[in-house]
Amino acid sequence: MKLVKLLANLGYGSRKEVARMFREGRVTDAAGEVLYADDQVAHADVRVDGEPLDPAPGLVLMLHKPVGYTCSTRDPGRIVYDLLPPRFRLRKPLLSTVGRLDRDTSGLLLMTDDGALLHRIVSPKTKLPKTYEATLAEDLRGDEAALFASGTLMLESEDTPLAPARLEPLGPRRARLVLTEGRYHQVRRMFAATGNHVTALHRPQVGNLTLGDLPPGDWRLLDDHDLAALFNSN
Repeated sequence: MKLVKLLANLGYGSRKEVARMFREGRVTDAAGEVLYADDQVAHADVRVDGEPLDPAPGLVLMLHKPVGYTCSTRDPGRIVYDLLPPRFRLRKPLLSTVGRLDRDTSGLLLMTDDGALLHRIVSPKTKLPKTYEATLAEDLRGDEAALFASGTLMLESEDTPLAPARLEPLGPRRARLVLTEGRYHQVRRMFAATGNHVTALHRPQVGNLTLGDLPPGDWRLLDDHDLAALFNSN
């Protein structure tokens, strides 16, 4: 791929804007030699204003989503793309969220421009476990674990029961819940079915991939080791 197209696809600007960057000598190789728009150079050897290029297509990252941000490209309020380098929103293929966390839910959010990987993660056939920690308005009744694990719980306005889920009490009004599907507002609706209300919700883990010490609002690229942990949930 010619460099001008590569840089445009990475979000550095339109074809016209990127062409101007080449004319201004802002695109060089690792040794500082000026590159030209139709050059074909290894991704790792290209520099823009002396800085390495953003990650190549196939990008996968993990974001610690704070409360108050939506998983959308268009929203009048704050969106998760505001927490990333501005160019990331302009990448082609599109950098998409892998599923969603609602505005009032914090935690581990995956993003990728790899369509096949995104489909694999969200596909019901994968049965990828997702771990949530919920704070509740009322004390647990005591029968939630058995109900959620039964595979018979039916959510309002749906006609198929939920897959079995695992609940672990963490206190009178706190619980850890592990799901293998991702229906709309599922955790909140599950507790609503028991007469309770979720006041705070956090997702610390997907598969065996955890947030670790990643601060809220920060992100990091994932490597092969991370992806292995994501899918190795046995």
